[in-house]
Amino acid sequence: MSCLGNILWFIFGGLVGGLGWLIAGALWCITIVGIPIGLQCFKLASLSFAPFGKEVIYHQSGFSLIVNLIWLIVSGLPLALTHIVSGLILCITIVGIPFGKQSFKLARLALMPFGAEIVASNHYYFE
Repeated sequence: MSCLGNILWFIFGGLVGGLGWLIAGALWCITIVGIPIGLQCFKLASLSFAPFGKEVIYHQSGFSLIVNLIWLIVSGLPLALTHIVSGLILCITIVGIPFGKQSFKLARLALMPFGAEIVASNHYYFE
């Protein structure tokens, strides 16, 4: 079911969200200091393209807190707002609720992407 969910997600909104992460990553990679942040954006773009069957685990440290604050000010709010708006639109119908939940998962990740680890989910249904 996660494969079907990922295909539908990609067609009906995942492409736009993933492109947002890719653009943010490309802009961060322009500077040498921003390359680690840009690389994280590229990893998160793959999650944004296909979020079903994957979970996010957060590990906090002092370094990730500082980088998350910088990220939030520079790039995090526009990406998070995009995912929140798409999640609200998707949750209008009952069929769209699983997709809206994925969008809200990505919105939280857009606010705090550093210290987050993406792992495969151990269940085979829509999250």
